[in-house]
Amino acid sequence: MKTKFFALALATSLFLNSCSSSDDDNNTVTPPATGEITGTITANKTFAYGNYTLKGIVKINDGVTVTFDAGSTITIDKATGDNALVVLKGGKLITNGTADKPVVFTEKSKVPGSWGGIIVYGNAPALIAGGLTTGTSEDGNKITYGGTNPTDNSGSLVYTRVEYAGSKLADGNKENNGFTFYSVGSGTKLDHLVSYKGADDGYEFFGGTVSLTNAISYGNTDDSFDWQDGWQGTANTNWYAYQTGKGNYGMEIEASANDNAFGPKVSNITLKRATGTIPELSDNQVDAFQFKREGNGEYSNIVIDGYGNFTPPNSTTTYHGSVVSILDAATNTHQVNTGKIKILNVKISNTTNVTPIAGIPDFTVTFPAGNFTTSATATGASLTAGAWATVDGVDLTK
Repeated sequence: MKTKFFALALATSLFLNSCSSSDDDNNTVTPPATGEITGTITANKTFAYGNYTLKGIVKINDGVTVTFDAGSTITIDKATGDNALVVLKGGKLITNGTADKPVVFTEKSKVPGSWGGIIVYGNAPALIAGGLTTGTSEDGNKITYGGTNPTDNSGSLVYTRVEYAGSKLADGNKENNGFTFYSVGSGTKLDHLVSYKGADDGYEFFGGTVSLTNAISYGNTDDSFDWQDGWQGTANTNWYAYQTGKGNYGMEIEASANDNAFGPKVSNITLKRATGTIPELSDNQVDAFQFKREGNGEYSNIVIDGYGNFTPPNSTTTYHGSVVSILDAATNTHQVNTGKIKILNVKISNTTNVTPIAGIPDFTVTFPAGNFTTSATATGASLTAGAWATVDGVDLTK
């Protein structure tokens, strides 16, 4: 009997030891990778999950694909000078973020305007002022943009956040944005992106055909969404903007003075402006939608809140906040009157002018019947909260 008990005890001990060893193996945690990202990237590269630093103006060459794994954080330090991540025409950037493990590009000081953000060049068409099909970028890189391939693919940016961008690079004549897209094609995927507390626009498109889905523009000091040069993305949905502290238009829409037969489409839009938010110095731009220079398009299921009047300090001039402002007579004549601008199913609160107005007193804005409609039941953007949209414990989707 003792022999049987001994054998049983030995077998049990071996089994438990075996389980313990296996559990230790399964619980092994691979530490995050580290490293510096700098210079021009000339060969395909995958950055494993990790914590990296980005230094200088990093460029992804034509024919090169750069991938960042889920959960990676890329930190920039403005003290090192000009910094940005630039995808050149023919290059690809892939960020494989997830809702709970986003890819985050941030800056050490957490000061808006501390780096140039993500800048992507594609090969899709653009229509520049004067009817030209190519232009020179105003981001400091001075690269020619405007191409011939509407379905061009510059990669896939998914569950990705850019923080504290908007820095002027080199001798560029304009600040950059959280995300800047030059002639980016419809083969590119832009989904679940956050542009957080930059010193210019949240997102800006210079021509191209790419569409943007599930996007947040939070605390950017110029416009939340902005485009020109004949951008014509038509599969855009779930855009959420929250302007706080300082900010101009919710959406600035122009077509570089070209009376285009096409225009973008965006559905499910929320544009919110926090109480006390002021425009940038001397800009006095306080409208939810602003159209100028032949901008057009169709926008539907919209929630607008907080676009009230603004009177600058020590001034007797009041700038009228509105749901829609048409800035010039040509845009009114060619775009509004011909039905190329549609603002459909809009729920409006805390906004001074609840019907479209002229940005200057030289003309009257009257939308054709059915092209500007309001609704008490519009829902705006519908986004799911998660780590991808949470900064310092704040849920950006609310």
